[in-house]
Amino acid sequence: MNIITLLLPYQPPWDWQQFHSHFALRAIPGLEALSADSYSRGFCIDGAPGWLRVAPLPGQNALELRCRIASPAHLDQLEQRVRRMFDLDSEPETIARHLSADELLAPLLLRNPGLRLPVAFDPFEQAVRAIVGQQVTVKAAVTIVGRLVQRIGTRLDTPAAPGISHLFPTPQALAEADLSGIGMPGKRVQCLQHFAARIADGSLLLSIEHGSAALIEQLCALPGIGPWTAHYIALRAFGEADAFPASDLGLLKAPVWGAAGIDARRLTLRAEAWRPWRAYAAAHLWHCYSGG
Repeated sequence: MNIITLLLPYQPPWDWQQFHSHFALRAIPGLEALSADSYSRGFCIDGAPGWLRVAPLPGQNALELRCRIASPAHLDQLEQRVRRMFDLDSEPETIARHLSADELLAPLLLRNPGLRLPVAFDPFEQAVRAIVGQQVTVKAAVTIVGRLVQRIGTRLDTPAAPGISHLFPTPQALAEADLSGIGMPGKRVQCLQHFAARIADGSLLLSIEHGSAALIEQLCALPGIGPWTAHYIALRAFGEADAFPASDLGLLKAPVWGAAGIDARRLTLRAEAWRPWRAYAAAHLWHCYSGG
């Protein structure tokens, strides 16, 4: 396996710091590694393992992707996944023009013009993170997912990528694993393993080929998965531009709503005017909530 380097151009504005901050909160030790100017991870495509490193290029509207991949046939898929992961195909001017019609969003868009949608490398991995993250902090979810990776993820030998030692567990491995003592309530463990089993046997396909609404409906039909989790999976696993987890605390308590916040019903109604870019509105509200 040779190391391949690609340039991934994007339309500015685009902000490396946004993605660095996002991954700094969520990176799983052993699976991912973060430095001030790079993000690395192990991955598997069609059963073939590899690793990648992404870094911004100063003075250029492009990222550098270095990767070690088993087959050149996987390179196009890898490039598309990384482009989606860092939201490089977004049209910031079009989105800003639409969302700026809302008087409360307009100042946020002026303040953070390059804000994008960080998306997971792998949809199954993101779905697992979302299920684990129900009703716990991001930090707690990262700890538990880190245990899953260390306990049942495949080891990866990557001398050229320090800090990368594991792949994310496969659906079958997760469905069949003994998760006692993992740190989750029994019902959430059951929910997670039932979901993984459905993915493993092919009875549930993680895809938005038939639209995100169809996927959200399928996910909500599973025990233990509600609208917040389903919308969050659509948003973070696929970069679905109109996904909107309206009951999310960060959206409801964003400072733009004042000290009292807003309730999910009123937020859902207001967000109708933000279609088809509601996920980008959510990104700005989350950034505002976190002090950005």
